[in-house]
Amino acid sequence: MPDLLLELFSEEIPARMQAKAADDLKRLVTDKLVAEGLVYEGAKAFATPRRLTLTVHGIPARQPDLKDERKGPKIGAPDAAVQGFLKATGLTSLDQATIQKDPKKGDFYVALIEKPGKPAIDVLADILPVIVRTFPWPKSMRWGERSAKPGALQWVRPLHSIVATFGIDTEEPEVVAFEISGIKAGQMTRGHRFMAPDEISVRRFEDYEAKLYAAKVVLDPQRRKDIILADAKTLAQAQNYALVEDQGLLDEVSGLVEWPVPLMGSFDQDFLSIPGEVIRATIRANQKCFVVSDPATGKLANKFILTANIEASDGGAAITAGNERVIRARLSDAKFFYDTDLKTKLEDRLPKFDQIVFHEKLGTQAERIARIERLAAEIAPLVGADVEKAKRAAKLCKADLLTEVVGEFPELQGLMGKYYALAQGEDASVAAACEEHYKPQGPTDRVPTDPVSIAVALADKLDTLVGFWAIDEKPTGSKDPYALRRAALGVIRLILNGKLRLSLDDLLDSAAIEIEADREFKKLQGTVEKLQDLHFERDALARSEYKRIRERIVRRSHGVQSSMETRERIDEYLPDLLFFIFDRLKVQLREQGARHDLIDAVTAVDAGDEIVEVQDDLVALVSTIEALAAFLATDDGKNLLAGTKRAANILRIEEKKDGRSFNGAPDASLYAQDEEKALAAAIDRAKAEAGAAVASEDFAAAMTAMAGLRPAVDAFFDKVTVNADDKAVRENRLKLLGEIRAATRAVADFSKIQD
Repeated sequence: MPDLLLELFSEEIPARMQAKAADDLKRLVTDKLVAEGLVYEGAKAFATPRRLTLTVHGIPARQPDLKDERKGPKIGAPDAAVQGFLKATGLTSLDQATIQKDPKKGDFYVALIEKPGKPAIDVLADILPVIVRTFPWPKSMRWGERSAKPGALQWVRPLHSIVATFGIDTEEPEVVAFEISGIKAGQMTRGHRFMAPDEISVRRFEDYEAKLYAAKVVLDPQRRKDIILADAKTLAQAQNYALVEDQGLLDEVSGLVEWPVPLMGSFDQDFLSIPGEVIRATIRANQKCFVVSDPATGKLANKFILTANIEASDGGAAITAGNERVIRARLSDAKFFYDTDLKTKLEDRLPKFDQIVFHEKLGTQAERIARIERLAAEIAPLVGADVEKAKRAAKLCKADLLTEVVGEFPELQGLMGKYYALAQGEDASVAAACEEHYKPQGPTDRVPTDPVSIAVALADKLDTLVGFWAIDEKPTGSKDPYALRRAALGVIRLILNGKLRLSLDDLLDSAAIEIEADREFKKLQGTVEKLQDLHFERDALARSEYKRIRERIVRRSHGVQSSMETRERIDEYLPDLLFFIFDRLKVQLREQGARHDLIDAVTAVDAGDEIVEVQDDLVALVSTIEALAAFLATDDGKNLLAGTKRAANILRIEEKKDGRSFNGAPDASLYAQDEEKALAAAIDRAKAEAGAAVASEDFAAAMTAMAGLRPAVDAFFDKVTVNADDKAVRENRLKLLGEIRAATRAVADFSKIQD
């Protein structure tokens, strides 16, 4: 079968667009081929800074012939209907149609339309120009004299030539004949811009790739990455250094060169007084260079590795010197920023936050920091952190956002806070929390272990989650502009990683009270600002009213209830946020291999009309899921599950029939058989033992207690008729089944577990 080779050769394609453009080209061409009945065997796309390339192999030589029957009007239909049928089907007269008989609806005309398949090369000539013209670049441009004409080609950069060949391996391929804005498809491409700029004639992908390599172009992006990484490591090791690997930078650099040539340069030793992360960010952002470290100390060395796009006649000396000049200037700027930042303490920067709005509905950054400080102080004793250190860390943790270095390199926020805190003599835990309160920021990010960091990180994330829930700015679909899913996963990982025995509901409630207090105070400020009193009197009134509100809106941990209005507002959105976090937990547990039905059984307890408090201790919840999985793997677990499901099914049917629930304690005087008495006794024992085991967090023992129900449940269903003729006895036995349901729900909702 023939193969297609397509190359779109242009000026520099931005590195950030290359991978997606290659995927788009492959998708657009192959989808269109399949739609045209040309099912291919395989396809692969490539991108370099100057070209997009696609090879598709195993394409049929021509489309299959198509046959289609088109139903027409009934015999004797009006002439207008007949003429419309002939025009639509391409027939010249009804003699070319057949008649299909239908005893019920009457005979009607049928046209048999045969459409012979076109040669695949002609199909390609039709579809490729459309794909090129409509290619989904994020940004595109027009150029040259033709740009003023209607329908002028728009492309990411000026398009110079198109290679499009089609044919089988054993023959000379044909050129797919089409033209776009004066650019005709052909067989000519070019190699490296400087080292091999002449035209190259190519036939099919194999000789195309080989000829490009001979012309100093490495077509495959992965191969370019491998070359850069291997050569950079070799350069570093030759001088007894270790390359600091950076996958993101490697991806970007591989899109900047067609012929990668790593070179090593150096910078002044004095710049090593700057934190290594600042040096790395400066060199990375400005010159796309890698840094190296001393293997013995792990600290950065005054060397860097650049990736040239040419084998220079001087061995790269001029290229290296040019990069050194730029890096020297940029590091001088970075050192100036760093030294300037050190002159101002973090605490002295905080007043500026009064003028910086975090969100128009959630107040300023200063107000948010105050909330985080109060919440961190409340969380600190729960996680074993020093309260004063947690408050201090929460107060300072955002201050580095106002520094020069973070202004230049936002990705260093938090980290620079740690360096500046240590430089001004703050406690090591306080400094660490300044960096770690943002963590974890992803599934692979490190989770803080220092109690102070945990307290501040939880306070920060809880304030974010509750705040945006309070103003109804929840994630919708794939949109999550405030990274609330990431914040929820961060809360989950902090709690589970630290095995923190916390009530999630209480934490959220504390954060909500802080949010609502500030929102209520904001409303008060609007009223106070309308007063025409003196500035001092206005401030005094604001302070007294704020104190009054804070006394009225107090935390439940102080044993005093919040105001009715505040409580109602919180109760409107907090349950939804709690279940949002549970949903994130379910996703994480499923990714770790936990059964989704067991997660639902433990986290989504549903007792019909009965309100059941949801387990919000995440550590206990996960332990319960693990113990439940182990229990259900045993014979006792499997058999008890079968028995409880049988009980649940009977109850569901009878409750629907009677229009009522069979809850409440059975009447022992109505037990007519020994199996009823034995089951009732077993339920009482299981409830007591499982309840005590759950209270002491011995979840394995709780499962063992549940297993004690199995013999009595089996005997009951074997010997007892639930729907007895005596109405009172029937109702009593249904209540006994309800007791089985209630007993097992002390651990989980067994009805949600799959067999």
